[in-house]
Amino acid sequence: MEALDVFSVRDLRTRSGDLLRDAELGQVALITKHGRPAILAVPFDRQLLDLGLHRALALKLYEGRHLTVAQAAKVAGLPLDEFLDLLGTVGLPAVDYPPEELAEELNIAQ
Repeated sequence: MEALDVFSVRDLRTRSGDLLRDAELGQVALITKHGRPAILAVPFDRQLLDLGLHRALALKLYEGRHLTVAQAAKVAGLPLDEFLDLLGTVGLPAVDYPPEELAEELNIAQ
C-alpha cells in the first residue's frame, strides 16, 4: 500500500513544499487539525478535469491500495461493473495479484 501523507495544519507552515510535491506526483494527502481529518488534498490534474472529483479520487485511492475495488466504486458513485470499465479505460488493473498468490487462489477455487 502506498503511504498517504498526513500533514497537520501546523505542518503546512514548514512543509507546504512537500504537499505540493505530492500533488505534482499525483498523490492524495490528508490535512488534519487537532489530530482529526480536516481536508483531503486531491491533485488538480487532467484526470480530475476529465472524470470529476469522485471518480478521480476513487481511482487515486484504489491505485494507492487505500480502497478495495468495491469501496472505490462507491466513492466514484458507480455500480461495480461500470467502475471496472473505468479501470480498464484508464489502464489500471482490476486484479493485482502476485503470480504465486493468483495460482494459490485459483487452486482454492477449483
